[in-house]
Amino acid sequence: MGFVCILLAGYPPKEQRPNILFAIMDDATYTHFGAYGCQWMKTPNFDRVAQQGVLFTRAYTPNAKCAPSRASILTGRNSWQLEEAANHWALFPEKFKTYSEALSENGYHVGYTGKGWAPGVAGEINGKKRLLTGKKFNTKKTKPPTNSISKVDYAANFIDFLDKNKRDKPFCFWFGSREPHRKYEYGSGITKGGKNLADIDEVYSFWPDNERIRTDVLDYAYEIEYFDEQLGKILDELEKRGELNNTVVVVTSDNGMPFPRIKGQEYELSNHMPLAMMWLDGIKYSNRVVDDFVSFIDFTPTFLELAGITPKKSGMKFIQGKSLMNLLYSSESGILDKTRDHVLIGKERHDVGRPHNWGYPIRGIVKGDYLYLHNFEPSRWPAGNPETGYLNCDGSPTKTVILNQKDYSPQSNRNWKKSFGKRPKDELYNISQDPECITNLAEDPKYEQKINSLKEQLFAELKEQKDPRMFGNGAVFDSYKYGNPKGIDFYERYMNQEKLEAGWVNPTDFEKK
Repeated sequence: MGFVCILLAGYPPKEQRPNILFAIMDDATYTHFGAYGCQWMKTPNFDRVAQQGVLFTRAYTPNAKCAPSRASILTGRNSWQLEEAANHWALFPEKFKTYSEALSENGYHVGYTGKGWAPGVAGEINGKKRLLTGKKFNTKKTKPPTNSISKVDYAANFIDFLDKNKRDKPFCFWFGSREPHRKYEYGSGITKGGKNLADIDEVYSFWPDNERIRTDVLDYAYEIEYFDEQLGKILDELEKRGELNNTVVVVTSDNGMPFPRIKGQEYELSNHMPLAMMWLDGIKYSNRVVDDFVSFIDFTPTFLELAGITPKKSGMKFIQGKSLMNLLYSSESGILDKTRDHVLIGKERHDVGRPHNWGYPIRGIVKGDYLYLHNFEPSRWPAGNPETGYLNCDGSPTKTVILNQKDYSPQSNRNWKKSFGKRPKDELYNISQDPECITNLAEDPKYEQKINSLKEQLFAELKEQKDPRMFGNGAVFDSYKYGNPKGIDFYERYMNQEKLEAGWVNPTDFEKK
């Protein structure tokens, strides 16, 4: 897909350019919002954005991990097109500008609160530190309801950001919630959120269904509801100031929930993201549901078009995505643009957990009802090595239950294999019938033609996009240095089971090789 920027008839003059509020959760799966039919989550503000704007049912991140997902949002490029930024804990390449930088250079007041692009190092240009998501506004603090929720007062910092806009410029603000990222305060969903174990409609079939896992899921739910509450405060402040009508509000997440087989992988629940967009002045036909495939690389060209900035003026000549404006301006629901019939996904190196700090490279395509995945190194452990605690899966009660139950029964062995076991080179799933991606249709000879067709299209597009994997140079992703100086010895530290940061693993997660 190429960059499309069309200045539509009736486009507002420069001094009336819309504001942009980009609200992004940290690790939330798309099904867990009222607008998508979830009954045991209370998300009235996400649902409000969907009702007064557009709800997207097929939005995907190219890479289901924090830093590479956010890099695609900010640049309009797939992660395999971003050199070092394809990886977690990266040094952000100087050559790739972000939409925030472009808007700041073209008259926008730009800032963020919470988590911006992370984890990694943004670097410098001409000795000046890069502000990939704008100026940081994190000084205002609050007393959160649990010991795991961020102390950053998102709404108060947004007010501070607005107050600093002395020249009354249009603004672009990144609200980067740190919720529902782990760790959680165990039992908070019940004791503080008023939830019950029976509230959950179902537990995914690749986990055991027991009290401990249900409690873990409710703690995750409580943090999503906390994000939604903060979103409501920000929307209320915009309304109070008379700014809401001319603000494009985008609400999404960077990747799926931080549970086994989801975050950090490339399955349907990993990459399929919640997305609602609202613009009261601009979206004349609201409460619509759009079923077109859209990718996170489409945000940057959309924001530049909203700001009336051409590719040449933006300095972002590498954009791969396609503006969403024709979908926002439409009066219809359903499938609106037949060219949007698929998306590409993939990954390289996430958290360190293998010898030589190797990654687990995947490329995939989602088209129609099918997800095809190609695993380039099937001999490697997809969630990280056992002796390092399966590092590409966050430490959690759910993870520990699955690991501790291994070998107890055929079912527990199945749960372990689905989340942590090795995989074949090719995987194919009918995601309309099997959204959990349990039955690998690649094992059935009658799907050989379907696999060949999807693989041919996937590899052809990857070649057009200059993916190093298509030219025998995929090892370059494993050679890139870490953006965190401590990262160089992570593998050895995990091998020694030292006291580790960020709650990635629990002591009981380590297994002998």
